[in-house]
Amino acid sequence: MTQYVESLRIWAQTNKMIINRSKSKEVILGSLTKQPIPCLTVQSDVIERVTTFKLLGVTLSNDLSWEAHVNTICAKVDPRLYYLKQLGCAGLSSDDLLHFYLKIIRPVLEYRYGCAAWHHGLTVAQSQKLESLQKRALRIIHQIVYNIKYKNLSVYKTV
Repeated sequence: MTQYVESLRIWAQTNKMIINRSKSKEVILGSLTKQPIPCLTVQSDVIERVTTFKLLGVTLSNDLSWEAHVNTICAKVDPRLYYLKQLGCAGLSSDDLLHFYLKIIRPVLEYRYGCAAWHHGLTVAQSQKLESLQKRALRIIHQIVYNIKYKNLSVYKTV
């Protein structure tokens, strides 16, 4: 493996590029074998070995599951849902809340992270986790309240 790293270093040097060792990471895809794999080094600096890394906005893990990526998406969407709820409490209309959702939240859930490329690889639980975020947004936008008896509300008695 070190010969590949050395040939990469020579190629980078020939093309007037520098390998940034502080940004370089090593990941071993699949399970580790019983024999330990030596760490990569570039000019006597050890490259950090990680189990997950981010590449072009997609979080990849060594076990090739999408759990880390789904968790990253959920962590980015949760604060945005909080802002959506605060906007709803401030009295914005459903149309304005929908606009906020479409411009701020939905791109994180669907477009920005290559959903079409990896969605088929999600487990049912991961898919439900992402869908629950969209349902939460829907409840906030349309001000749907659970555990409320609508027959007791005077607004609905006139309908």
